[in-house]
Amino acid sequence: MPVRYEKLNVIKDARGIVFEPIPGNALSEKRNAHVVISGPGVVRGNHYHRKGEETMAVMGPALVRVRDHNDIRDIQVPDGEVYRFLFTPGQSHAIKNLSSGMNILVAFNTVAHDRQAPDAELDVLL
Repeated sequence: MPVRYEKLNVIKDARGIVFEPIPGNALSEKRNAHVVISGPGVVRGNHYHRKGEETMAVMGPALVRVRDHNDIRDIQVPDGEVYRFLFTPGQSHAIKNLSSGMNILVAFNTVAHDRQAPDAELDVLL
């Protein structure tokens, strides 16, 4: 299945930005939520989930690289925009902060996080 993603509505003013990472009716399906703040050039992810479906909102500028079967696809998230991605089980993903400052992503997964038995397998894309 090809990666699914969409540009989110971002509200900007002098105080900063606001966006909704997932629709409210999707919250009940999720068993894990996490916020990741990364410095310049940092790569996160480089894995896939065996069972969980992950929904992730990524603020740009960022590069999101996804493996769809044997195809590698790069998606650029422009500066100041936020894209929501849906990664199905087995779909490898990696996110690189392309800014000179901090970058944020918010992720939700249908599988609860278990440090003793994580639902993630390494797959280095970036």
